[in-house]
Amino acid sequence: MLIKFLCAVVTRALFILISLIGVWRVTWVKNNNLYWFLTILYLPLVVELILTLRRRKGKDYKWFSPAIFLFLVSIIPTIWILELHHQHNKSTDAKLLILTFGLFQCGRLDSSESIKSLFSELRNSTNTTAAYKASLDCKTSLHIHSCNSEGLLKCKTILLLLPKFLSDSKQLLSSVCANDWMLALHQILLILLIVGKWLMPIGEGVTRDELSQLLLIFVGTAADILEFTSETLSDVKDNSPQLVYIILAVWTWSMLQFPFHLSVVNSKADDECESQDNTFLTRHRTDFWTGVETLFIQDGPFLVVRLTVMIHFDIIHQMLVFFTIKNLLMVTLNVYRMWVIFHDYRSI
Repeated sequence: MLIKFLCAVVTRALFILISLIGVWRVTWVKNNNLYWFLTILYLPLVVELILTLRRRKGKDYKWFSPAIFLFLVSIIPTIWILELHHQHNKSTDAKLLILTFGLFQCGRLDSSESIKSLFSELRNSTNTTAAYKASLDCKTSLHIHSCNSEGLLKCKTILLLLPKFLSDSKQLLSSVCANDWMLALHQILLILLIVGKWLMPIGEGVTRDELSQLLLIFVGTAADILEFTSETLSDVKDNSPQLVYIILAVWTWSMLQFPFHLSVVNSKADDECESQDNTFLTRHRTDFWTGVETLFIQDGPFLVVRLTVMIHFDIIHQMLVFFTIKNLLMVTLNVYRMWVIFHDYRSI
């Protein structure tokens, strides 16, 4: 019971932490502290945690996950603001780095050398902080003669050191390029959705086998969504700012696959319903919802957007053509499968 409580609390805490980092990034790029009011969106998640712990002992629901849904509600507005800001203020972001930290080039995360460079900056920052701590120790020991407690002296030193450490960490995070920052946020969001669902206590009526199938589906879905946002946005950002809104809307719509677990396989329930009711939706509920998700939530909308990019904006390259064909095959195969299932049902 204690482990379930801890898993439920830790999962929501990670959700809030990532959302908080996103809000901090918004306040920094917008240079407006009013955006901290976005943290109000965390309140429903906190209320959901309290209710889940009290009424369900931390257990999630079978077909729907309120925690994941509320996490998306809290972080999706942040990602929209960052994406749109970066679209309209590319030159301003570079000037902000120069004015704030004196950096003429942002740090990239696309190679091992650039990542090592960032970590070396972090080590240099740590060494600077250590030197700053040593100087504080000397100053504090000179000025605090009445303090006989070594522990109290250390506490005061740490309190004086904390702003320096936070400032160095802020500079390191802010020095990352906007494109790499957004890509990292998308990646962490998708990974956290999968890991969070795995950590949350299993809902009633869901077996471990069904949970493992759902997590495998999540992994494939996350990979497709990440590829869609990263590749398609980079293709159209300079050609059509209006299409950026459409792509973000399709991305938001596709993220609904994570809180709704309609494609969870439940063979026992299907067998019981099969003996009581012989309708098409009852016998093939799982296949039906899997087809609906593919046609109307993921591959169908992705196909429409990619065809628009290729036909209307005349943007064609190897990866775009490959994933367009992949989406077309997924839509075609799902339509064919639905037709086969319906035909077999009618022939019974």
